[in-house]
Amino acid sequence: MTSIFGNIRHRPGFRNKVAKTDFGGEFLVSRMDIKSKEFDNIGGAVKPNMATFERTIIGLMGLCTVSLVAIAISSPHPTVPQSPKANFDQFDLDMETASGTVSALRSFKQSGLAGIKHLTVGTLSQAFSTLDYDLEDVRDEGASVPRVFVVAIPQDMPRISVPADRKRIFFKTVLPLVLKANDDILKNRQRVLRIRTAKNKTGKIAAADRLWLAAIAERYNVERYNLNEMVRRIDIIPPSLALAQAAEESGWGTSRFALEGNAIFGQWTFSNKRSLKPQKRDEDKEHRVRTFTSLMDAVEAYILNLNTHRAYRKFRQERLALRTRGQRLTGTGLAGTLTSYSERGSKYVRTIQSIITGNQLQSLDKARLGGKSVSLDNKPVI
Repeated sequence: MTSIFGNIRHRPGFRNKVAKTDFGGEFLVSRMDIKSKEFDNIGGAVKPNMATFERTIIGLMGLCTVSLVAIAISSPHPTVPQSPKANFDQFDLDMETASGTVSALRSFKQSGLAGIKHLTVGTLSQAFSTLDYDLEDVRDEGASVPRVFVVAIPQDMPRISVPADRKRIFFKTVLPLVLKANDDILKNRQRVLRIRTAKNKTGKIAAADRLWLAAIAERYNVERYNLNEMVRRIDIIPPSLALAQAAEESGWGTSRFALEGNAIFGQWTFSNKRSLKPQKRDEDKEHRVRTFTSLMDAVEAYILNLNTHRAYRKFRQERLALRTRGQRLTGTGLAGTLTSYSERGSKYVRTIQSIITGNQLQSLDKARLGGKSVSLDNKPVI
């Protein structure tokens, strides 16, 4: 989720040393033929028969010229810096919540690196505590989850020695991101359902809706007016399933891919751009792990992958069947359709289901976001 402050690039003209403009009192002038009558009054004496008004005007112009030259000599143009730098000594990162402003993340030192690299487990835990963010309350009391969207896994995550503590901080970090992505998807789903209902009644689709459907169709790789397929694809992922897969694929936020590239779902790519090469990749393999600018980008890409890739067609069919029967979407149930997500096949599915049940993640499927967003600079949020 990029650094909070992007690199300030050199302007093309500043790449090499720029010499100082020097007004040393010497000026280049064009030599003119003194015999030319056209220039008789320029740079020479004024003719005796010139009117008094003309003499006054020329005198004022000469005075202004002398003044400007004097100013230029006394105040030479400053040297243009070769590589302008922004100074980021320290700044406050305030978090706005429903109850006011909480100054939980403050005084990050900037040194040309992303400020978010300085985010630690301790700072993040303190922020969660300040926001009264407790998973047990969310499970037992149905408390809302704060809109705190973390841009990257703290770099000291692997140093947490107690597994239970690592799990807790990991789930609290990823859960709001999943809920936010699901909320956005539900808004789009509801609009598609309204458009489909209107089309069934009138046989028409409003012009604004046609434009919107064009963008949605491209995103979800479906024909523009295939509303039934859109309804099948534009739907949420149970938080329990997303949390379990993120935990398994990222080693609970400790993997190199998670720490260096926000890759918490282990999505493969064959592009060298925005990707990391697995260190233990077989020689006959060419895949890489896709990286993201922020954890939110990673979550959104993961959900879009399940909602569009042909390998997860069975997942979408089962989800729609549950919707049609009016049943709740569950992580353990839908996990059974994801044998294609990993080379481990059915063993992978059992691992995901075990993580869900072993950590009582199914109780988080009803979790909802509440309050205002908590944000850092960098578009990410804390």
